[in-house]
Formats: sequence, structure tokens, C-alpha cells
Amino acid sequence: MPDLDPETLRFEFTAGTGKPRLDEFVARALPKISLTRIRRLIAEGDVLVNGQTSLKGIRLNEGDRVSVKTFAAEKSSATPEAIPLDILYEDDALIVVNKPVGLLVHPSHSEKSGTLLNGLAYHFWQTTGEAIRPGLIHRLDRNTSGVIVLAKNERAHRTLSKHFRERWVKKFYLALVSGRVERDSGEIDAPIGSKEGKDVWPRWQVMSEAEGGKPAKTIYKVLRRFVAHTLLELEPQTGRTHQLRIHCNLIGHPIVGDPIYRSAILATLPSPDPLVAQHRIKNHLLHASRLIFRHPAGRGELNIEAPMPEQMRDVIAALSV
Repeated sequence: MPDLDPETLRFEFTAGTGKPRLDEFVARALPKISLTRIRRLIAEGDVLVNGQTSLKGIRLNEGDRVSVKTFAAEKSSATPEAIPLDILYEDDALIVVNKPVGLLVHPSHSEKSGTLLNGLAYHFWQTTGEAIRPGLIHRLDRNTSGVIVLAKNERAHRTLSKHFRERWVKKFYLALVSGRVERDSGEIDAPIGSKEGKDVWPRWQVMSEAEGGKPAKTIYKVLRRFVAHTLLELEPQTGRTHQLRIHCNLIGHPIVGDPIYRSAILATLPSPDPLVAQHRIKNHLLHASRLIFRHPAGRGELNIEAPMPEQMRDVIAALSV
């Protein structure tokens, strides 16, 4: 199993049988880095065999120790980082994690590390000794917590992607919204699209299909009513960007803490919601609470739930008093 020193970003691997070439061995261990870049690392002395510099074409013997300074390579989603994970389920085909608030799922243009994928890469190295690249199937916003499933091999990725695409997967969210929702249940059917333009904000919003909007549908159910708030269960039937936040705002009940989708026409509701200052809420209270899907290897149906984050739980408890 490879050892990882997260402070120096040096990875160590032990060669097995088969006498692989050094460059090919490292390429299999670090699949995100190109073979050209690996050969450059070897030439520059950032890859050592038993503590000594070497050549790209040497054949490794069983037990040889290979170390790689990954800080010399560009960081990516495949760079392992010791990020704590709340793992809800894992087997040889997939892993399901309760993503915390504030954690990006994958690197962005401005943030190249510190993401869920980096944490998973580290977890796989520590538990399996293999450079498994998590297969991303769906996403959650940075400030949306909850259940997210990732594939551990290509077959599982293809199968799960198809299940999501064909809408065989059931997704349930919990949302604390402003105001009292009077109907016990209902459906929000309003297409969503993105508008271009430097002065357009927010970019994602309700727009007709003629304008380029795509069908978007959400089913909601009231779980609990408070004096001036409602706890909803939301079941998206489609997967548009920011769909749940946009749809809740559309029916006059924006999600508490949402800094973007809180329409100015909701004159009956104070803005921002008093709960935001009272509880120092810094993110929208939206949580992916449950995911129901078929196992990609035919092992039956999985019904996985994730507990609410502490702050959301505390706010609801305070409203219950």
C-alpha cells in the first residue's frame, strides 16, 4: 500500500511482480498525470527508486520503493488530500458520502484542490493502495450538504450515469423555507435556463422554453409548519442547475439563507430572513437527505439517508420550541 505524506505531497509505492518500466509504473499509480509529464519528473529527479534517481526505462524489481514528489506536478482532482469524509456506504463498485456544507465536489477554475474528489483520492489510497479515480455522476452545490454517490470503476460509472439520465434514481431533499406553505403538497413545473449578459444576475432563472429554458419539475411535501417557516421535503423530477432554490423562490418561499434566489417581489417576507442573523446562518438550509437507486452490479436497491448538518438541525430545533 502506498504511503502518503500530505504535508510534502510525496507519494511512495512498492513495486510488485512483473518487472514494469519505471515510467509506466508511475503512470498507472498517478493516472491523472500524463506520461510525458511523468518522464519529465523522472528526468528532473522528482522520482526516486530506493532513494536514488533513475531512468524512465529501468525495470523495477519486486519490493523496489518508488517515491514521487507530486507538488512538482499540477494539482488536480486526482491529487490525494487528507480531507475528513462521512462515508455512508462503500463497496467495490461505489461509495456514498454525506458531503458537508462548504466543500466543493470537484476543482474549479479558481480552486484546484481541497475538494471532495481530492479527499476520496486520499481515502482510496489509504484503504486499497490503488489510485482509484472517483467517477462523478451527479453534483451538489458547495453549500448544499448531503448524499452524493460516486463510482469506483468504469462499469459502475456507465451504469449509474444511465440510471440518473433515465431518471430511475429518486432524490429527496430537506429545505427550511421562509413563510408558511399552506398546501400540504404540490408540484412546481417551471422551465429553467441561463441568460447571458454581463448585467444578468442571477444567471440561472425561470424562462420559457421558447427563450431556451429546459423543462424543470419539483414535487414538494410539507413536513412541518412553524410560525413563520416551513420544513419541506423536495423531490426533483429533473436536474436543472439551482432548480430547488429557484422553484422555492418562485412559489414565494425562498430557502432560508439563500443569498441569490430571494425575489424582491416577496414584499410580505422580511429580507433577509431574521433567522439568518439570529443563528448566524452563512449558507442556504438545503440538504440532500436521501437517495434511492439500483446497485450498478445488480445487488438490489439502495436507500441511503444522510443526517442533517448540525446548524440546520439546531435551527429547526429552535423553531420547535
